[in-house]
Amino acid sequence: MNPKAKKPWLNGDVWVISLSACFADLGYQAVLAGFPLFLVLYLHRPIWEFGLASSLSYGGGAIFSWLGGRLGDSVGHKKVAVFGNCLIPLLALSGLVASPVWAIGFLCGGWWFRNLRSPSRRVMLAQAVPEERYRASAFGFLHALDVGGGALAGIWVLVCVVIHEPWKWIFLLAAVPLVASTIFLIQATTGESTQADKKSEGGIQKDAGSSGGPSGDSEVSRNKGVKRLLLSAGLYGFTAYSVGFPVLTVAKGSHKLVYGIGAFLVLQVVSSATGYIVGPRVGGDIGTQFRWLGLLGYIMAGFGASILAFSQVLTNTGVLIVGVAIIGFGLGVIETFEPSAMSILKTGSHAGRGFAGLSAARSIGTFVGNLAMGLLYSLGAGAAYGYAGIVALIAGALVISAISPIRSWQDMNNRQSPN
Repeated sequence: MNPKAKKPWLNGDVWVISLSACFADLGYQAVLAGFPLFLVLYLHRPIWEFGLASSLSYGGGAIFSWLGGRLGDSVGHKKVAVFGNCLIPLLALSGLVASPVWAIGFLCGGWWFRNLRSPSRRVMLAQAVPEERYRASAFGFLHALDVGGGALAGIWVLVCVVIHEPWKWIFLLAAVPLVASTIFLIQATTGESTQADKKSEGGIQKDAGSSGGPSGDSEVSRNKGVKRLLLSAGLYGFTAYSVGFPVLTVAKGSHKLVYGIGAFLVLQVVSSATGYIVGPRVGGDIGTQFRWLGLLGYIMAGFGASILAFSQVLTNTGVLIVGVAIIGFGLGVIETFEPSAMSILKTGSHAGRGFAGLSAARSIGTFVGNLAMGLLYSLGAGAAYGYAGIVALIAGALVISAISPIRSWQDMNNRQSPN
């Protein structure tokens, strides 16, 4: 990296990994935006079935995330990331069948392989930016392009809905950008080797695991931060319902299908812009990252859900869109600082396990969250979003409580560093 450059972290690997993310979202987010409408309004299935489909996707995804991260540590993260990315197009086949079982099956299959590659792709990005102070900027940039692709997918689906394009063609066309995503990911040069990391870390890890002295205290503080970050991610997962729920809420509240797709587009645009803007504002101070994650991430997302909880009373479509936008802002902060913080806490040959734990914790929570949202939604939108808002607030409080021990770890780690 060139230290004189205006953005020294924006190297070739960051570009190709981020572009791969952009094209991946351009593909599978088109399916995610349309699938609830396809299942509920076209196949005439109840909303709880969509909740079940989302739960199966995220529940199975938790297992695939855990396997992907650990497998990447063993065989190389690039291999795992590329393999998983190649099989995401399975979800593009869901519009070809009239059977809800097969449609949900194809959706789940593609989503599971997406989860398989996600931890390894994050490790590849962390390896592309060795300096910790630039990690948040890189992950913010990744999220901006990632969700930017999702925003383009929203526009694409919106146009297709307006011109009454059949769902099968909308979903099938999603395979094209997914193939482009894999081609970009293959160009990355990181994620090739893990054995060198294991050898270089042998002595350091042994010292860090001692029970006494500064190194032992530092390790205890680090472990507290890791556990609370994982627990917070899991708790947020309990509220991280599929974006399809806000799509359905706005579509039903406005009585216009187009407005539902518009809500999806607003969430993606706000989330993308947030990731790009907030990343460079924090740097490598992990305590500040935890504070932003708790206050402006989890708690803000909970506030947005609370607005949607009153959708039966606040029937104004504009107010519902504001709630969706706030959720998008919180999501942008979360997707920037969750992986950035984990990349600092877990490094080298253990990076894959760290990101695997993060993805698995979110997916396990989301498995329960989507199931709960589907069941509670049958009682009313207020019950579903009210639950989501409360649990998000708890997740925010939990991650804020980790600021003190995690700052202690970073301070001790900086004092022990030979630099």
